Parts: sequence; structure tokens; C-alpha cells
Amino acid sequence: MVRNTYDFDCAQETDFWYIIKDSFDGLGEHSSNERKKIRKALRCFVYKKVDRQLIVNEGFNIVKRVHENYVVKDRVMNEAIFQEFLELWDEENNEFWGAFDLKNGRFAGFAVVRVFGNSCFYDTVTIYPEYKHNASYPYYGFFYKMNEYYLDNKKFRYVADGARSITEHSNIQPFLEKNFKFRKAYCKLKIRYKWWFGIAVRVLLPFRKLIWNRNVRAVLNMHEYQSH
Repeated sequence: MVRNTYDFDCAQETDFWYIIKDSFDGLGEHSSNERKKIRKALRCFVYKKVDRQLIVNEGFNIVKRVHENYVVKDRVMNEAIFQEFLELWDEENNEFWGAFDLKNGRFAGFAVVRVFGNSCFYDTVTIYPEYKHNASYPYYGFFYKMNEYYLDNKKFRYVADGARSITEHSNIQPFLEKNFKFRKAYCKLKIRYKWWFGIAVRVLLPFRKLIWNRNVRAVLNMHEYQSH
């Protein structure tokens, strides 16, 4: 199948969208509680752009640990799959960030940012799971520093964290909307199927709430999000 999105950031509310942020006002756009978490993260970690080779050498250990902690257990990660991602993360179109634990210098997490002219897409932002539970708030620091760099320093038109989730395996988009003033950029969606796949989708659609396989259900959800 082929998925086509169009009329990006239209005024009409639709069933499909991208999560974007197109303004930056530093700590002033955050609540008192959010500011505390950002400052704590900046005391615990150094966030900076890094060379792709660091991700090649050490990134798989982080990604593997993250996938082991996913609630959705049908999301597989191994070295072969990670190598496929590395092939997509070329240096020409992507920039790489690292988070380093200030206590011991450990490479604690990384981000891959795909750049499109005067905008960018946060392709991957990931960190060792234990840091999510020790009150160091690593994601607050990561998103704050990247938003600052791309929106304030580079003056990009917007940064994006992807389209509406069809697998619903992550809470990252609601987190960004609530804590970092990201918003829904509504758009329209059309899907074209190979003939036999389209028949399968339409046969299964009435039973989507009974289907346990998350990947199959995701395709059926996406079918329902189309603009008519």
C-alpha cells in the first residue's frame, strides 16, 4: 500500500495530523513544574550534537534496552534491524545528538533529526530506561535543547515529531503537546492498496476491535483515518 498525506496544516480538523512546534519562548513558555524538570535535566546531562559513528558504535545497546521495556511486545529489535535504521540515518540528511550523564560521562541516549530545508523531524529520541525512573527527567532536557537549537538558533519554520500514531504504543505525542506546546497540524490522508490487500482490509474492517494483532489493527485504524 501507499500512504499519501496532503493539505498539510490545513484549517479544517481532520482524523489525521502531524505533531509540530513552530514557536519557541525558552523557559518562559513552561509552567513552574516543567521549568524545574528541565533545569534538573540540564544539571544531570549534557546534550550536544555528535558524530554518526558514535550512534553506530553504541546506539544498539540503548535501543535494545528500550525495546525490552516496551509494553508492546510484538515490536522486535535486533542488530540486523538496527543496521537497517543506520542505513536510513545517513549524514547528508540527518543530524545526531547525544545525551551524556554528567556524573560519569556515560553515553546515556541519542536523537536522530531528519532535516528538510527549514524544518526537521525528530526521527528518534531514546535513552536508557533507568534514567526515566531516577527523577533526572532526561526527555525534558533533550526536547528543550533541540527545540532551542532548531527553532531559536537555526530559525526553522517548525520541528515535528511525526504523524498520528496508528500503533498507539507510545505516549510521546501527548507528552509533547502537554509539556512542550506542540500542536496538531491537521492534514488529509489517502491510501492506495494492491487489489488483494485492499480486499483483505475491507473484509477485516468490521472486526477490527476483535483483532489482537496490533500491526493488523494499526492498518485498519489508518484506513479509518482517511479523508472522504
